[in-house]
Order: sequence, then structure tokens, then C-alpha cells
Amino acid sequence: MSVPYWIQDAIFYQIFPDRFANGDPTNDPPNLRPWNLPPTRDGFQGGDLRGIIQNFNYLLDLGINSIYLNPIFQATSTHRYNTTDYYKIDPFLGDPRDFKALIEVAHQNGVRIILDGVFNHTGRGFFAFNDILENQESSPYRDWFHVKHFPIDAYSPGDSLDYLGWWKLKSLPKFNTDNPAVRKYLLGVARYWIEQGADGWRLDVPNEIDDDSFWLQFRHTVKLANPDAYILGEIWQAGARWVGDTHFDGLMNYPIRDAILGFVKGQSTASECANRFEKTLGMYPPENAFAMYVPLGTHDTERILTFLEGDIKKVELAMLLQFAYPGAPAIYYGDEIGLEGGKDPDSRRTFPWGTKSWNHGLQTWVKKLIHLRKTSPILRRGTYLPILADNERAIFTFGRILDEESLLVIANANQNRSQLQLPIEKLGWHDGQIVHNLLDSGEFIVSGGKISLVIPPKSGLILQ
Repeated sequence: MSVPYWIQDAIFYQIFPDRFANGDPTNDPPNLRPWNLPPTRDGFQGGDLRGIIQNFNYLLDLGINSIYLNPIFQATSTHRYNTTDYYKIDPFLGDPRDFKALIEVAHQNGVRIILDGVFNHTGRGFFAFNDILENQESSPYRDWFHVKHFPIDAYSPGDSLDYLGWWKLKSLPKFNTDNPAVRKYLLGVARYWIEQGADGWRLDVPNEIDDDSFWLQFRHTVKLANPDAYILGEIWQAGARWVGDTHFDGLMNYPIRDAILGFVKGQSTASECANRFEKTLGMYPPENAFAMYVPLGTHDTERILTFLEGDIKKVELAMLLQFAYPGAPAIYYGDEIGLEGGKDPDSRRTFPWGTKSWNHGLQTWVKKLIHLRKTSPILRRGTYLPILADNERAIFTFGRILDEESLLVIANANQNRSQLQLPIEKLGWHDGQIVHNLLDSGEFIVSGGKISLVIPPKSGLILQ
């Protein structure tokens, strides 16, 4: 198994490049939308690679050590999932020198960067599809896509009827990955950017290339270029077939996101959350379970503060569970300072660099969780141990065990405080032992094989 050694220590920060920071106004489009205005589907707002570089100290101060970048290759949209040139940095984001500088500043500071690979579909401006539009059935690239009949019409209103498009969208023609020439091209792209310094790939909708031989070739190509590269699949449902030596190191763990947010919001019970935690972990080999990317928010979801109806305490509790669960926790840019936003495109607001609007208490909490995760090997590598799920009081507890160490995670999603007596035999703690809350200075004494405590509403503890 070639899961990279570093992924269990990773704490990710996801950046949507057009909205994080504008570091080089000279590459802005002429019709730039003002920075702090609400986002639209089509409006560029000027974020670029230099903006990330110039604000790298902010990221280091936060404590993250890995970055996932949404697509950065040349495209005609703000999201750039309609690539026109996979070998070229989008000019509105910078150029190869900017990419090299970003990789250098990241690696010099122990930060890894994974890129977004969109290999299921491309944009209409991609050279091979453009050739088909020009030459129709005479095009040498006619078999690079799934053409149903000629002539093809790519620009009139309506769904793609003449060729397969992602979700029937004409703007996103789907590659024919059964074509050896297409495979050679895409695998060349995968290898090239790893050779340029990228530390891995996040793969967009890889389940729509439901071809084991393609992903086996992809994995072999990437790992040959860098055995420590991380391969992450955007699979929304839990599925063991997508991890291992023939596919990906880890998946975007949306089932755990749903379990955490559902429990914290009161939409599901403690038992349902506990069952999801255990079932999801049990589906995968341990090396893959610990290599999952664990988000609470992404560019495809509502912002967590918006989803949790502006309740900072619930956000903090959700983040505590996220950071205490096995896998690599991921912060979507701005969530750490209380940025709000509904579904796409509102979830892609610009980062507010004027600190007056920041929720500094939430940011301090995120820094604390990151520091705790980085200084506690048990949170990164410890075995998961179910303890208690109390549906009536909305209490969920579990343990983590590593060698002779153990800790206890307690979450109270109730609107009221709860008095608890928790059995701790499974953790190996003995009567008279003092355990500490790692999140503050609280102490508790084990007595009668239990710990007695009062936990405030919408809060959590990590005891060790």
C-alpha cells in the first residue's frame, strides 16, 4: 500500500483561487467585479496565485500544513472546471513563475499543495473539441469524445444532444477515456504537474470515469512521478471500491460531514451519528480510513455557519468532532473567521481581509484545534473507540487509543447543560487518576470506574 506517510498529519485548507486574495492586479480581467460584492456565477473577482503567496503568513499562523486548490488551469469560468488548456496556468491567476513561487514558499514552510484534476470532462475551448467543432466528422479528434451524430451543435440553448456532456451540459463535453490517445494525454497531464512540484491530485467526479483500468494507470503514473503524492477522490457516498492500490488513497468524506452537521444541528440523533462514524471507518482498510479528507464545508456546499443558522457554538462543536475524528481535517477558506454563504455561487464569496468583520473567537478556536491536532499523535493516529450515544440528552462520546495513551471526546449538542457519569473502563483509566480537558484547564478525577462532570450546552471536551 502506497498511502503517503504525511497524510495522517495533514490539516488542509481549501482555496477557491478567484476569491481568496488579489495579489497581482495586472492580471485582472477588464470587467472585474468589486472584491466585497456577493459572488455571481460568471463574475471574476481577481483572486490569484500571488494573492495566496502574499498571504502565506496568515495560513502559517493559522497552522495548516496542506492546501487543496480548486482548478488553476486555463478556462473560461470563475470555477475553472471547464478546462481549455491543462498545461497552462490560467492567465487571470498568474503564470508558471507564479506557480513555481507558490510551490517553493509552500515547501519551504512544510506545506503541501494538491491540485484539482478535472479529467472526466473539459471545456468547449479545449483544442480537441474545438477541432471537432471546426471539422466535424473530418476531425482527427472525433473519437476523443462521445459524439452521437454529426454535425454537432455546442452553443445553442438546451442540453447536449449531439454528444455526451457532464450532466447534459453543452459546456462540459465528456472525454472518451476508452480512447488510448485520450488516456495518454490525461496521464501526461497528471505526471507533468507532479513533476512541477504538486504534491497530489484531488479528482473531480472520478466515479463518472467508472473504469478500473484507467484509475490503475493513473495511480501508477502519479506514484511513479512521486511515490508520496496523495490521490484524493471526490466520491460523495462511502464506497470501499474506490480506495486501495487500484484507485485512490482517500476520499472526500462527505458522509462524516453529514453525520457531524446533522447531529450538531439536531437533525439526527447521537446514535445515528455514532453509527455513521463506526460504519464509515469500518468500510475501509485502516491506512485508507486515516487518509480520508474530512470537510465541513466546500465550494459545493453551504457555508457551515450558514447551515448552522449563525450559531457559533454549534460551529465550534462541529469542528471539535471534525478534528477528533480519524482522517485529515479540512477548512474551507473563510470558515475559520465566520464567513457565511448559501449554496453555489454564494458559498464562494471573497475572503474579507478587513479583520473587523472576522469572528476572532472562532478563529482562536480553530487555531486551538489545529495546535492540539498537531501536538497530539493520538488524534492523528489513534484507534477509534465507541463509548456512549445518548439520544435523549444529545450526548455523543468516543475514545481514541494509541499504544498506552487514551483520550475521551465528549460532545453535547443539546440546548441545555448535562450532568454526566461516563464509564471509562474501555480507556484503561483507574480510580484516583486525574484527567485533563485538553481544550482548557479543567480537571476531573476518576472514581468508581466513571468520570462525573457537567458539560455546558452546545459544547465539547477532549479529556486525556
